Amino acid sequence: MNLKTLFAQFQGKRVTIIGDIIVDAYLWGDVNRISPEAPVPVFDITSEATGCGGAANVAQNVVSLGGRAELLGVIGEDGAGEKLRRMLAERRIGSTGIYTDAQRPTSTKTRAIVGEKANNRQGHHLLRIDKEAKHAISPKLRQQLLDAVTSRLTETDAIVFADYDKGVVSPELIRAVVQQASPLGIPIIADPKRKNFWHYTGVTAITPNQKEAGAAVKKKMRDERCLAAAGKEILERLSISAVLLTRDENGMTLFQRNCVAHLPPQSGAVVDVTGAGDTVTAVFALALSCKQRADIRSAAELSNLAAGIVVGKMGCATVTPTELREAIETR
Repeated sequence: MNLKTLFAQFQGKRVTIIGDIIVDAYLWGDVNRISPEAPVPVFDITSEATGCGGAANVAQNVVSLGGRAELLGVIGEDGAGEKLRRMLAERRIGSTGIYTDAQRPTSTKTRAIVGEKANNRQGHHLLRIDKEAKHAISPKLRQQLLDAVTSRLTETDAIVFADYDKGVVSPELIRAVVQQASPLGIPIIADPKRKNFWHYTGVTAITPNQKEAGAAVKKKMRDERCLAAAGKEILERLSISAVLLTRDENGMTLFQRNCVAHLPPQSGAVVDVTGAGDTVTAVFALALSCKQRADIRSAAELSNLAAGIVVGKMGCATVTPTELREAIETR
């Protein structure tokens, strides 16, 4: 399918995103001395920023490219959760399916970055501080999420599992969603992490990175032969249509039944790979949501172009329609 034609169909497509919602916080500053209290650098903060990470980053990429996103998940009853709700409202991301749990904090990743907040916000990471809970959510919250998915099925063009192993996505939730959405022909795309990797049986496609796939099949990806064997095993064990494997500087590899396609990297200078997988998942879901259903290869090619754009930006960034349109025209 013509990629420009496919991209034009993104407008208004409705994507339901279920998963681990994360607040990304950034501290920009300088290090010019060592602390007299301990042999550690003193970080002088010059500026701060907060953004959407995890499932929320998938959602903001969907909206940035003209789709409509409904975000489902669990956050804490805290200041970070309140800030997150404000950010979602500003980005026009649906949040009625987000529930609070006073027993867990809102997942937050704080990154300390040394360098100027300029020149596309380049700098180097000094430290990351995580505040999160990884235990499974309660059966009550899991049922609320399932009910939220069910109530939206007639208004959903695609479903995404944005799984970061923080306890929101469970085997029970995956099975229930697949059982209800698959008969309706709704494509289901999962970005799996290790814990639930082999529970995504019956989804349409998954978008793991090479490290995650290697850990799942318990093999080192030493060469293309090992890569092909891993892709085939995942396809067969999960009974899915496709595996879109992201490979950092090596681009992507798309596995389908009796077909393997290597997609070369599309990026120039790589500033930060944070959140690139979320962009890939968002674009892949939008492409497969189109009523004039895109072939999976075209969906993968468009996702690859979007990934090449977002890795040139710092943090969990989004791709704009203008950027993706230009990438299509100049590829």
